[in-house]
Amino acid sequence: MSDAIKHECGIALIRLRKPLSYYQERYGSPLYGLKKLYLLMEKQHNRGQDGAGIASIKIDPTPGLNYIDRERSTDKQAIQKIFGKVNKGYADALAADPAVADDASRLKESMPFMGEVLLGHLRYATFGRDSLENCHPRRRLNNWMTRNLVVAGNFNMTNVDELFDLLVSIGQHPKERSDTMTVLEKIGHFLDVENDRLAQIHRQLGYNDRQITKVISEKLDVRQILVNSALDFDGGYALAGMMGHGDAFVLRDPSGIRPCHWYADDEVVVVASERPAIQTAFALRTEQVQELRPGHALIIRKDGTFSEELVREPLEKRSCSFERIYFSRGSDRDVYKERIALGRSVCPAILDAVDHDLENTVFSFIPNTAEVACYGMLKEMEDELDRVKERRILELGTDPDPAALRKILSLRPRLEKVAIKDAKLRTFITNDDDRDDLVAHVYDITYGTVRPGVDNLVVIDDSIVRGTTLKQSILKMLDRLGPKQIVVVSSAPQIRYPDCYGIDMAKMGDLAAFRAAIALLKETKQENIIDDVYDRARAMVGRPLAEQENVVKDIYKPFSAQQVSDKIAELLTPTDINAEVKLVFQSIEGLHAACPEHSGDWYFTGNYPTPGGNRVVNRAFINYVEGKNVRAY
Repeated sequence: MSDAIKHECGIALIRLRKPLSYYQERYGSPLYGLKKLYLLMEKQHNRGQDGAGIASIKIDPTPGLNYIDRERSTDKQAIQKIFGKVNKGYADALAADPAVADDASRLKESMPFMGEVLLGHLRYATFGRDSLENCHPRRRLNNWMTRNLVVAGNFNMTNVDELFDLLVSIGQHPKERSDTMTVLEKIGHFLDVENDRLAQIHRQLGYNDRQITKVISEKLDVRQILVNSALDFDGGYALAGMMGHGDAFVLRDPSGIRPCHWYADDEVVVVASERPAIQTAFALRTEQVQELRPGHALIIRKDGTFSEELVREPLEKRSCSFERIYFSRGSDRDVYKERIALGRSVCPAILDAVDHDLENTVFSFIPNTAEVACYGMLKEMEDELDRVKERRILELGTDPDPAALRKILSLRPRLEKVAIKDAKLRTFITNDDDRDDLVAHVYDITYGTVRPGVDNLVVIDDSIVRGTTLKQSILKMLDRLGPKQIVVVSSAPQIRYPDCYGIDMAKMGDLAAFRAAIALLKETKQENIIDDVYDRARAMVGRPLAEQENVVKDIYKPFSAQQVSDKIAELLTPTDINAEVKLVFQSIEGLHAACPEHSGDWYFTGNYPTPGGNRVVNRAFINYVEGKNVRAY
């Protein structure tokens, strides 16, 4: 509950389809595109708080002037810091020549980032150091405009080693072994190949070098570059890129794991990870924003034309369900409905946990991201109480006592704000034992909301991943209210397997459900299963990628979901609290019913959408058994 989970990144791309002067005349500002980029990034700030970056391309620049600009920051206020530098560039241009304020074409020459193609990125450091070099966008520079490449993305590749070796085999010498660098260099390699192909053809036709450069900028086959580049990608990705002459693209993985949406009209083409960001920035209805189809790329040409083109044959769509439960902005129409449904779905199990005693049960939520699921839970409990009221009223007969009738009609679910996070509290103690006591007071409880020794307290969260915060802080804090029973509800199912496509859940030993299953195996004298899975996992990782299977599933097979839930509750319950603790998890069936368009459930079922995911989970298990506290990818 409330574990800090680092999340996938966010992207934003804008292509201005009119001359810059058009936006100055219509919207009263030459900075129209930059303002929209800022808004898109701020509205996706939930997707990246470790850093941010922007880049721009100026189309048809005057020779001798810079046409690719980039700024990145790992500051806590990265977006504001970056756009503060953009604003300083504007102020400096005006100070040097006040007349440029009314002349967009001259401002374009004198001010950085005054380009027609704009790319923004928000970073969560799921892998690598929180250094500036690891922030996107990343560049591959060249003196020929059509060979320049700028890339930013929301992605993790599971087969970095194979991609790295492939680059070496074609003669490259990559300076780092990371998915970002391998993706950048692989696309860059095929960009070079396409440049060479077109140059050779037109040189044979008698074109001079200057003419060839112009032809390449018009005829560059961006789709084929992406087809060649993405052939060996295994992972979840939404990749955005810009070429130096003005072509741009956004590519989505064949399983649709990572989210990507776009909108276009006569003025702009815009792409973002989240739909509400586009809706807010451009005042659009939900149905006006399109989802980029899995395996397709939105390709935007230098002349402003665009098309959605097939790059890799789509697989079964396995869009990430955990994204919908936890990370996506709840302001999205469909995300809101899904979280309501998730909250409703767990109610039968909650009723069993409190023995259907709704009159002596208080409902709440921690943290704020679980608020919508809490609304769904309350709606279902209201429906349950309506059924209870109906039954009790009928039992009163044809001439009911008015007082008894009023008492029945007054029944309603008891929702309280039992905890409020104190954002100001910071600990100055570094010793873990002493520090835990302060951490336990990060939340203030609302005294008087629970009747001590009488009420059950039901608290819903999005998910329970590691359970560290639950054990060290939340349960102790809730126990101070004096409930006879604390029921912690997860709107997500048990998280049993690591992620390798962008969310920071990389180690088996970190997962509370996995630790519970291991404890059960040891208690029931079935440690041989651990050894057997370890041997098979070691044999599996040596096989080709396409042959990978998730053998770690067998760790959970001997036990029911309820047995695992009960053991998690036992492991996470502090010894020094008075209340009984129960855990209620979403069912897999409830998840699928609530999020029918997002069937990517590998965290919960182990059914990874790519073979690379199977290899990662096997590696993660091997690392756990061998005591290696490292990532499996």
